[in-house]
Amino acid sequence: QVQLQESGPGLVKPSQTLSLTCTVSGDSITTNYASWNWIRQPPGKELEGIGRIHNSGTTTYSPSLKSRTSISRDTPKNQFTLQLTSVTPEDTAVYYCARVTREGDFDWGQGTQVTVSS
Repeated sequence: QVQLQESGPGLVKPSQTLSLTCTVSGDSITTNYASWNWIRQPPGKELEGIGRIHNSGTTTYSPSLKSRTSISRDTPKNQFTLQLTSVTPEDTAVYYCARVTREGDFDWGQGTQVTVSS
């Protein structure tokens, strides 16, 4: 059974870079039947996809966040990371990592609150 766990700072100052890591167990992030995703939910708003990394290592980003987003991976550690630059208070959200299979099934991490504030 796959498990995902987000980790990283809960508080980031405006204009700085938000960095989160997702540690995966029970599956390999190089598997060819799933992608590894970052998703967030701002307070009072719907879930928003940020981007994903595929088994090949290629990445896909939300157009609205693409200029500020980078997703990478550390295959020996079975981790993938999110970096979001130049954050503002509007980036305050619960951030989730998730595995999405080819069939469209989601497995979620528990989520981590990130607040952007000085």
